[in-house]
Amino acid sequence: MVNWPVILDIAKKQLLTKFKSTAIAALGVTFGIGAYITLVSFMTGLNNMLDDLILNQTPHIHVYNEIEPSKQQPVDIYDAFKNSLNVVHSIKPKLSQKKIHNATPIINFLNENEDVKGAIPQIKTQIFYIAGSIEIAGNLTGIQPTEEARLFNFRDYIIEGSPEKLKNTENGILLGSGIAKKMALSVGDRIQISTIKGDVFPLRIVGLYQSGISDVDAIQSFVNLKTVQRILGEAQNYITDINVKLYDIEKALPLSKKIEQQFNVTAIDIKTANAQFETGTDVRNLITYAVSIALLIVAGFGVYNILSMLIYEKMNDIAILKAVGFSGNDVQYIFMSQALIIGIVGGLLGLLIGLIFTNIISTIPFKTDALAKVETYPIDFSIWYYVIGFSFAIISTFFAGYLPSLKAKKIDPVRIIRGQ
Repeated sequence: MVNWPVILDIAKKQLLTKFKSTAIAALGVTFGIGAYITLVSFMTGLNNMLDDLILNQTPHIHVYNEIEPSKQQPVDIYDAFKNSLNVVHSIKPKLSQKKIHNATPIINFLNENEDVKGAIPQIKTQIFYIAGSIEIAGNLTGIQPTEEARLFNFRDYIIEGSPEKLKNTENGILLGSGIAKKMALSVGDRIQISTIKGDVFPLRIVGLYQSGISDVDAIQSFVNLKTVQRILGEAQNYITDINVKLYDIEKALPLSKKIEQQFNVTAIDIKTANAQFETGTDVRNLITYAVSIALLIVAGFGVYNILSMLIYEKMNDIAILKAVGFSGNDVQYIFMSQALIIGIVGGLLGLLIGLIFTNIISTIPFKTDALAKVETYPIDFSIWYYVIGFSFAIISTFFAGYLPSLKAKKIDPVRIIRGQ
């Protein structure tokens, strides 16, 4: 039967008699855990910010009608050339419309799917922005502003104005911040747009849009769906794109394949559209966790070294304990208890240090023209980082104390006393 009060009391007194060594071991764990929490919280927050910059604006499935050359050319139809190698140069795209055929029934069908959070229409067209003598080529997208805000965080990228203001203004336009800067325009001003057919329409600026990608902000603007239909002279069923948001992003690929087969359209899932970006995110996460784990392992080795030295310094004490009746297991429990005490104290202090540092970093100003709404450095305050950090502190100090405690267990008190 292990007498834990006595074991813990001896462990505590030995740690206090070598307070300097104990403090160094605990501080090694403290700064290891503190550095881990600070690094992983900051890097994960930064990765989440970059992910949100791209993925929040990207639909899980993008449905559109792709104009491409016909796969079967007229020469392939004739039987006389059936067994021949036919080579056709300068193939032109087949005559077809950009609009999605039966777009409204497709949207209704998708919205009835239990995996779909929402499917909304868009109309994309190329235009020219005109202000005085300045003309800039760009893209105009017709949207349902409040639905875009509900499903795709559209509101987060509006630096002036609101989705509701765009919805309630029939001839309003949400202008890209890059265009507004080039043309010296602001909210309330008027801008003319010209279609590729040469038709000119005046619009009033009701807000400014900033995605964080300067190339996009220099050409992209938004208007109401009905407004762009009127500008293009098209009917209310004219829709060029459908954006789909799912509850589970992992279902995007199979659903996109199903949509393509069922409705004869092109459907691109989010992972296919952003494959290179996801690769970069995975590499950044891998580096973050590799460095973080290395910090924790180094702290564990520090505890191991200090406990090993402590055993050599406590040879006489171990011999006396065994001489007065303590078993080898009791001696092992004493040193294991010391390791866990160092792990618990160092781990708790490490959590506190990590919390303090992350809060300090989260208040440091971070200004960039690409992200107008980001005011401080991003930090991910996930409770799991603290759970993982403290758990690793306990596990690493346990194993760091296990091997030295085995040595203490096997010490022969007779040889120690004779050596004295």
